[in-house]
Amino acid sequence: MTDPVRRLRDEEVEFYTEHGWLHAPALVSGDLVERLAAKAHELHRPSGAVSVSAVAQAFGQNRGLAEVDPDFAQPVFSPVMADNAARLMPGKPQVRLQINNLLIKEPAGGTHGATQFHQDFPWFPMDRAVMLTVWMALVDTPADMGSLRFYDRSHRFGPLGRSFVRDGDAVVEQHPWLGDLELSPPLHLKPGDATIHTALTVHGAAPNVHTSPRLSFAWTYFDAGTLYTGSPFKQTDDLGLRINEVFDHPDFPIVARA
Repeated sequence: MTDPVRRLRDEEVEFYTEHGWLHAPALVSGDLVERLAAKAHELHRPSGAVSVSAVAQAFGQNRGLAEVDPDFAQPVFSPVMADNAARLMPGKPQVRLQINNLLIKEPAGGTHGATQFHQDFPWFPMDRAVMLTVWMALVDTPADMGSLRFYDRSHRFGPLGRSFVRDGDAVVEQHPWLGDLELSPPLHLKPGDATIHTALTVHGAAPNVHTSPRLSFAWTYFDAGTLYTGSPFKQTDDLGLRINEVFDHPDFPIVARA
């Protein structure tokens, strides 16, 4: 079977290393993306419920589709994508899958608003921040539908603290000096286009001002040599992981490289 993911160019890897994020047009083949979009539309069920958590106010999630659907599994477990991820990480390590999500941002005025600017890493019970997230558009996604934006080179400053914990805790409010950094340009993503960012890159998204939902699929890889710290985290609390050992568990499989 032909791999649905294209190999990143060397100049794309260099840009990512320098800036902490990357725009990767046509990362995943169109035929597969069409099938994923059709399935995403079938799964999409606007609840109309009042959101409670800050995350739920920003977007809806349907987790773990790659484990149960062969189409969603293709880009996530792609050997070419695993090789791309390794090339984007220091030392080109083996990579493990951390999570995969169908992400839905309803139009403004519904249950979802802006995604406040934040880093991903401060939440994780991991001893190193060698992680990245692939965020792929499943539908035509103009910038004002809520494609991601990034504070350029913000990954160089290390962990900056948790967001989504209390009111007014967006990382740019905690650290106003981030405003001195350049914000990535608004991106119009076509289906199959993706952005990739490090777990330390400060990122966020505007509300979706269109009349249809923003549908995207995202997945996260991390260095397979990462050790578990034991910090409380819903995804890992009951898995029997051992502190100061690797994430050797079926929920965090090593993804084979090309």
